[in-house]
Amino acid sequence: MQPDLERLLESSYRTVVGRDLRADAGGDLYDAPAALLMHGNEVDPVFCYANRTAQALWGLTWEEFIRLPSRLSAEPPVQAERDRLLARVRAQGFIDDYQGVRVAKDGTRFHISGAVVWMVVVGGTTYGQAALFRQWVPA
Repeated sequence: MQPDLERLLESSYRTVVGRDLRADAGGDLYDAPAALLMHGNEVDPVFCYANRTAQALWGLTWEEFIRLPSRLSAEPPVQAERDRLLARVRAQGFIDDYQGVRVAKDGTRFHISGAVVWMVVVGGTTYGQAALFRQWVPA
């Protein structure tokens, strides 16, 4: 049985970041006004969670999102920068100052800022990495 992802997200955020995820997201996680995403531990990580705000921002359905390799959420020229960010998160556990440009399904680019990116670790098991952000503007 697959662990309940929202419980993993909440528990890991509380442990790793030291804050309450629902409070920072603005309410119920799936319907929160903040974008919330998670990818797994695959060699080429694939998204396994994206709330409604993230789905709308990227212009993807749930089914499309959970098949998307997370590297494809950024354009090729900034994928190396994204890889450095994820390595920094692995080393530190979390960061709360991420900003960068992402690209939606239709090619629309948007700039995110103030993102918290953290390791989804519960009980010593690492499930992946997640991101939460409330700020974005067209790029």
